[in-house]
Parts: sequence; C-alpha cells; structure tokens
Amino acid sequence: MTPVVVDASALAAVAFREPGFERVAARLHGVPVFAPTLLKYELASVARTKARRHPREATLFFAALAEVTQMRSGIVWQDISPSDVALIAHVTGLSAYDASYVWLAGSLGADLVTLDERLGAIVSARDTDL
Repeated sequence: MTPVVVDASALAAVAFREPGFERVAARLHGVPVFAPTLLKYELASVARTKARRHPREATLFFAALAEVTQMRSGIVWQDISPSDVALIAHVTGLSAYDASYVWLAGSLGADLVTLDERLGAIVSARDTDL
C-alpha cells in the first residue's frame, strides 16, 4: 500500500467540503497519509479567510479545522528539510510551501494528492523523469 502526502488544496477540499472533496477523501481512505507540519498553518489561513467571508459560519470552519488537524484524522505530521525544500523551489519555480509537499513525497516514496494543477503537473513530470 503506497503512502500518500496530502497538500493544502486537497485537505482543504475535504475539511471544508469544497469541490473535489469526494475524490480526495476516496484517495486518502485506507492508506498511510503524511503531511508537512506547515499544512496545519495553511489550513488555519484557509479557515480564517472563509470565516471572514462568511462570519455566520465561522464556528463551522474552525470546527472543521480542528477536526482535520487532530490526531484522529490519521495524518502523520512530518518536519521537512528547509535546505532541500529551498533547492526544489529554486529548480522548479514552486513556492517553498509547494516544494515541501514534493520533498516529503519524494523522501517517503509516496504519491502526492493535490488538486493544484500546476503542482500536480510538476510532480507528474518528476515521476516521468525517474
């Protein structure tokens, strides 16, 4: 069973029931799921933005954030190598955030689950080059 690394676009879709969440949830079901710890902060930012845009639903967004970032979510939180991530970002043109997902997936031999088309294309190209 190949482990997966989940990125902010994919986990935000699941947490906040955004388009594509069913596909992501199915991909995460029954496999080891890993994420860099920075994902917690990216999701916190998404929850804050959603709460500002929809203040009456703020409690729901913060509850969804708590649910998805707690240990019961089954995600194994990992630290990353900042120097390796900076190098990947430099070479690929990705942000350091996105490069963190690429680095973690590569270091674990895991698939990357993302709804970000640009990131997905770069990862597919990386896999083809190997």
